[in-house]
Amino acid sequence: MNTFIFFYTFGGVILQITSFSFKIKIVEHILEINQLSKNYGNIQAIKNISLRVEAGQVYGILGPNGSGKTTTLGVILGILAPQSGSYNWFGHGLDADVRKRIGSLIETPNFYPYLSLYENLMIIATIKGIKKEAINHALGITNLLKRKYSKFSHLSLGMKQRMGLAAALLGNPDVLVLDEPTNGLDPEGFAEVREIIQEQSREGKTILLASHILDEVEKVCSHVAVLKSGELIANGKVGTLLRGDKIVRVSSSKNQELNEFLKQQKAVKAVKSEDEDLVITLEEGLGAAEINTLAHQKGIVLSKLIEQKPSLESEFLQLVK
Repeated sequence: MNTFIFFYTFGGVILQITSFSFKIKIVEHILEINQLSKNYGNIQAIKNISLRVEAGQVYGILGPNGSGKTTTLGVILGILAPQSGSYNWFGHGLDADVRKRIGSLIETPNFYPYLSLYENLMIIATIKGIKKEAINHALGITNLLKRKYSKFSHLSLGMKQRMGLAAALLGNPDVLVLDEPTNGLDPEGFAEVREIIQEQSREGKTILLASHILDEVEKVCSHVAVLKSGELIANGKVGTLLRGDKIVRVSSSKNQELNEFLKQQKAVKAVKSEDEDLVITLEEGLGAAEINTLAHQKGIVLSKLIEQKPSLESEFLQLVK
């Protein structure tokens, strides 16, 4: 909070004109990617990708297998060298201090199978210069504290994935970079990992998450970038990318009459019968209220009126066609 007081001199007398207070909000660019490209021989894995991730965002990188998601994360984490382009973290290159602020889980978690969870994390903590007290904290967040002395080989697939998250969370990093964190999990494991990610987001962490699972991105991400064959084809807020045609489902005792009437309306793009309902596709910007008004004008009382948001799946399929 900053307070400014302005003074004005008039005839040798100093007059206080006004004072006011305001808050200054500084938006930190966590990650900036500029025209990044990476080839594997003659195959171009990613092509001229540019993105900006700001503090506190949960940024999903969405795309089918082979779209360049893992390659993009590998480059920005310094695992792979780019052919061209640049990136920076917190306005700097990827030096030792920056690496300490980033926790990552890329592809399948790999640990020594014959060592316990605690012993595996102790190795990582020692390499990173993190105090051993952080190990119990990371295991607690991922609900693995009771299994700290179990061998890694004795864990289920879901527990192994949570162990990978525990390693990423060591030292309480500012940023989490997660590659397919729910890959291969059953619904229970999926929900457990998703809750961990959401909790870390609530605590203010910035999260970069690559996934091909549409439901995962829609439920946990604030922003999304869509990749296809190594190219960025769309990015922005999740809500912004869900601006497809509005769908309204209605029903009445006069469905046939209502169907014919709605087909004549300019606001209606399409009407189809589905079970005992009419499924109506509306022009952009219109919704259930307009359908209710039209039905009332026709003297038809609706027994059902449900507005359906377009799904990320429908938007994604439109984008990648």
